[in-house]
Amino acid sequence: MSSFKLGFIINPIAGIGGSVALKGSDGMAMHALALGAKPKANERAALALEVLQPYKEQLSIYTASGEMGEHCAQQLGFNVNVVYQTQQVQTHSDDTELAVRALIDEKVDVILFAGGDGTARNIANVVASEEHFQVPVLGIPAGCKIHSGVYAITPKAAGRVIELMVTKELVTLTTGDVMDIDESLFRDGIVKAKRYSEMQIPSELRYVQAVKSGGKESDELVLQDIAANVIEEMAEYNETQFIIGSGSTTAFLMAELGLENTLLGVDIVYQQALLCSDATETEIIESIEQHSGVTKLVITLIGGQGHIFGRGNQQLSPRVLRAIIAQEGGKNNIVIIATKTKLAELANRPLISDTGDNGLDQILSGFMPVTTGYKDQVLYQVATPQ
Repeated sequence: MSSFKLGFIINPIAGIGGSVALKGSDGMAMHALALGAKPKANERAALALEVLQPYKEQLSIYTASGEMGEHCAQQLGFNVNVVYQTQQVQTHSDDTELAVRALIDEKVDVILFAGGDGTARNIANVVASEEHFQVPVLGIPAGCKIHSGVYAITPKAAGRVIELMVTKELVTLTTGDVMDIDESLFRDGIVKAKRYSEMQIPSELRYVQAVKSGGKESDELVLQDIAANVIEEMAEYNETQFIIGSGSTTAFLMAELGLENTLLGVDIVYQQALLCSDATETEIIESIEQHSGVTKLVITLIGGQGHIFGRGNQQLSPRVLRAIIAQEGGKNNIVIIATKTKLAELANRPLISDTGDNGLDQILSGFMPVTTGYKDQVLYQVATPQ
């Protein structure tokens, strides 16, 4: 039974103007076709999907009809779910944006798309505006212009990153800029690039620099990096209240803040000062309701087991968790921190959300970012108990 949900979009006319010297395809598709250009985006996308063929039983592809993904995925023998029907022979930007919305509604684990900078901008228009957890995206380079930092180096490299996710290996979650140039100026020989947005992208794992003999992480140095990242976020979002969960990793964070910590309990911090120690569920709910800004939750996992909810932190009840993700930011308000060593010890087993509320556990399922160092995150799967 497949469990990985891959969103897949192709801009069929991406790059079509390149071979006929039009420097791009934005608004020039019909002209390019008249000059004899041949669409190549589906071929480029197929190179990425071919890497994933050994995992057909482990993933399902959610895509748009026809040349926007359906045909390519079906020809390679994948289990295909069409979630958006194009209404015209020649697709354009509206189709891309509507397809992305349909994929987000399906709660796909990642969106893999083939196109150029114009396609990246269309996708960012939807993904970057999401109030809830941003689905990660990864581009297959298929356009004339690839200035954006959301693309893999090659189509096969894009497939390799998705393969790492399917096989539950650790991948880095980073931010890539969405760039584009003015094609009308470019055709006159003037290059003018502009940053339009950013999206979160998965990439091959970056290991932290602080290591000791044997190539293992130096836990104290890594914990310092993790704490520094969270403390910097506290300073940046000064009006945000932070609920600090139990565990030794969060205890290290509290020590770095110079605050007393409840090792087996929950503390509440605001502007790097302790508001409430060993808080009960009622006290947490009251604090969320009385606070005028956003409340975030910082948690870690139980080593060796992988539970993030349902073991040793019952104060973080379904009521509390729903109140946290109902705010602006959605699932992003849950900050998971752990060393990569601790994640590796799970041997690819998912993190477990066992809140007792099946609907909530389903919401929390899927890939979530885990802070593993300073400005360093990995994507890791969260699952519900079966």
